[in-house]
Amino acid sequence: MQVIVATDGSKASLSAAQQFKSFADPDKITEVVIVAVVSPLAVVPFENELSHRTPPGSVDEAVNLSFEAEARGATASLMAEFEGWGPAVSRRLRSGSPASEIIKVAEELPADLIVVAAGARGLTATILIGSTAQKLQHSAPCPVLVGRRALHQK
Repeated sequence: MQVIVATDGSKASLSAAQQFKSFADPDKITEVVIVAVVSPLAVVPFENELSHRTPPGSVDEAVNLSFEAEARGATASLMAEFEGWGPAVSRRLRSGSPASEIIKVAEELPADLIVVAAGARGLTATILIGSTAQKLQHSAPCPVLVGRRALHQK
């Protein structure tokens, strides 16, 4: 069984990965593929709440800012979450529309399951499912597990 764990660099995506791990049988999973998608037209950096980087607002932040580097750091944090769990773990960094690129990876593998967080930003964190998760539920070639952080988690 091949499983995609999608991350947007948010704590919610880490929580979704942890929820999946809490009930999945690692003996039945052959590979966990961590996927991050950077928008080529992004006006804000890839959000990375998962790994250490230069503190926001510092002088070096603007110099060191790299969308790919932030995505690589976020995927490394999720890869570490699965380290020693059993299945092989790999990563895929893509550029484009998050839902479309995750679906492409799912088709290429082929994936048996996609794990994604419910909306992690703005009102979607508490009211609505995120647009990427919603698009995946409707268009993915395999089942989609949508994890939601408990409201009391920080």
